[in-house]
Amino acid sequence: MEKMTSACASKMLRKLEEDKLYWLGKEADGSTYIAATDEEPVIPDYDYATVAQKIAEIDAKVVILKHSINVNNVRNRIDVGGREMTIDEILVVMAQLNKRKFILDRMRKNEPMHRINSAYMPRKAAPEYQYINYDMELVESEYERIDSQISQMQMALDKYNQTFEFEVDI
Repeated sequence: MEKMTSACASKMLRKLEEDKLYWLGKEADGSTYIAATDEEPVIPDYDYATVAQKIAEIDAKVVILKHSINVNNVRNRIDVGGREMTIDEILVVMAQLNKRKFILDRMRKNEPMHRINSAYMPRKAAPEYQYINYDMELVESEYERIDSQISQMQMALDKYNQTFEFEVDI
């Protein structure tokens, strides 16, 4: 049993993924070779059993780490702006808020009145305009509120990920 933070576990996961890519590369490079019929073949140093075992060991460690992170994320709560939430709840809410923020960002960039380009439509005598149908100040205010809420959640998560330790059976 080893204690680590989420930040440490994430770094370990990245290292394991790099190690797996190394062994997958060895497999890709060494599992076959080409030789002309009139020359002595240069056979790469490759042993399927060794490579498969290394990849399986890495995959097993990844499962343990990710499971430990997930258990930590559903069991522990942190305060975000006076509201206690689990890490997984925060991650879901942040994803929802980021989607909403994207829409609001597009809306706040709209002009109150915009001429429609009629290049793909038959020529009309009168130009057409697109108008916004919402309160621009309200949209901008909501964008800022959501942006602030996301930042607050991200800071709480960053602090938690750097300081809270949980056990990993690795």
